[in-house]
Amino acid sequence: MAAERVVRRVHHRRFAPAPLTGATARAAASVVLAVLLAACSGANRSPGSTASSAPTTANPGSATASPTSPVAPSTGSGQAVTMVFGGDTAIRGPSVKLLEADPASVFGPITEQLTGADLALLNLETAITTGPATPEDKEFTFSTGPEVFDALRAAGVDGVSMANNHAVDFGVDGLAQSLDAIDADGFPVVGIGRDEAAAYAPHVFEVNGQRIAVLGTTEVIDSQLVKTWTATDSQPGLSSAKRVDRLVEAVRAARTDADTVVVLIHWGTQYVPCPTDVQLELADALTEAGADIVVGGHQHRVGGAGFYGSALVGYGLGNFLFSASSPAASHSGLLEVTATGRRIDGYRWIPAVINDDAQPIPIPPDVRPYRGLMNDWNALRTCTDLTADRRDG
Repeated sequence: MAAERVVRRVHHRRFAPAPLTGATARAAASVVLAVLLAACSGANRSPGSTASSAPTTANPGSATASPTSPVAPSTGSGQAVTMVFGGDTAIRGPSVKLLEADPASVFGPITEQLTGADLALLNLETAITTGPATPEDKEFTFSTGPEVFDALRAAGVDGVSMANNHAVDFGVDGLAQSLDAIDADGFPVVGIGRDEAAAYAPHVFEVNGQRIAVLGTTEVIDSQLVKTWTATDSQPGLSSAKRVDRLVEAVRAARTDADTVVVLIHWGTQYVPCPTDVQLELADALTEAGADIVVGGHQHRVGGAGFYGSALVGYGLGNFLFSASSPAASHSGLLEVTATGRRIDGYRWIPAVINDDAQPIPIPPDVRPYRGLMNDWNALRTCTDLTADRRDG
């Protein structure tokens, strides 16, 4: 994997998501009735918060530029780009059979929302192995084959970060196989590389005349594996957010020739939706360095999102394509953000619920639990340092 930036032009067919119908609607309704009616009453609500009883709009987190902003943000080509961000994605359990049968079936109906965006990005939480490799001594180890790239493409995903606590689950041999698979396929992957320069380098997507620089990094690495998993000048591995100065340097470098800078980060404490002090500090450091959008996950819970000054931060994307072990873990979705260069024009949460095939099933506004899901999601912002609307200056 080369360290230099790569420009990839992305052209999606845009269309408005339609309400689920037929078998898909029945599947979603089944999931909703079985899971949400019992869990929506506060499973993901932040401590001490109360969900609003007011109707949730189609774009509950939308915001427009303040007319009193002291300095107008750069808008690049002047054309808006709509991005969607999904959380933890791993081919395991039922996803394995779907991948073997037909890669295009893996993600299910949420493919419509992924394909409908200008740019769709996920966290790919697995090693990519093609031969024998010894797993690390840890409780859970994930691996899949290069066919995962076919599934990602078929679903409309444009790129992934592999900077997380499972990408090197199969040690040095698994890491070498992952890097070879990435190089052979050419699918855009960030946060991992043959050396430090490659791991911290962004992938630059050209969309609607805008240059979108995407970096991947992880703050979560098992303590005994930090040394062997972190990329250095002479060692392949991951972009580690534990090296804050190095990460800030990478963001500043990306800022010099990008219209929009996005950081996909693995962070937080498992099963805790509210951000930790480390997350708060990293959000501050990354936005100060020039990141316009900072989003991530790891908690297996959906967390709050909103504005940190003029930047957009999402503290927890939850599970995406991932077997859910509890009702709270089944809450999923996509964070949609529209940006024109450095100006964040708006954002919204597209709620979903994970079904028995580990697929996130989007929940349309006309399904009864939708309002509760949206109220809960907005309430999650109360335990963060974020605001619903942009605060410039």
